Amino acid sequence: MKFENSKYSKLLEYKKIDFPFGTIYSTKHFVISELNEGIHVDHSVASELITRFTEDIRKGIRVGYIANRVNSYSFEPQLWLDFNNEYDFLIATAIVSYNDFSYLNSTLEKHFFSKSLKRCRSLDEAIEWMTQLDEFKKEIKK
Repeated sequence: MKFENSKYSKLLEYKKIDFPFGTIYSTKHFVISELNEGIHVDHSVASELITRFTEDIRKGIRVGYIANRVNSYSFEPQLWLDFNNEYDFLIATAIVSYNDFSYLNSTLEKHFFSKSLKRCRSLDEAIEWMTQLDEFKKEIKK
């Protein structure tokens, strides 16, 4: 399910940001990505995302990240190691997989990410988990 079709798009205040490779929905505490079919997420895609959020990162804002994988695309797991070493703005990550292959890939990615990474079968599950993190649950009202 796409974020804009979910109940959360009506409950959460968010900003929609379109990129050539997909769409990002930025809320107060987490971002949700919905990337385009067939793209390859590499350093150039990650750099474009980081550049867009550089000001927030400089301000010390920490967020969660939900990869809502409604489309099939490839991802370099090495990017998680780079994030671990270069950035400290991600509190946790949830990967929403809609098929078994994507779920297996997220299992591989989990080994590269040093923080909490939850594999989910629905966007609802990912958002519920994210909103229950200690860092956020005091501020988010449903």
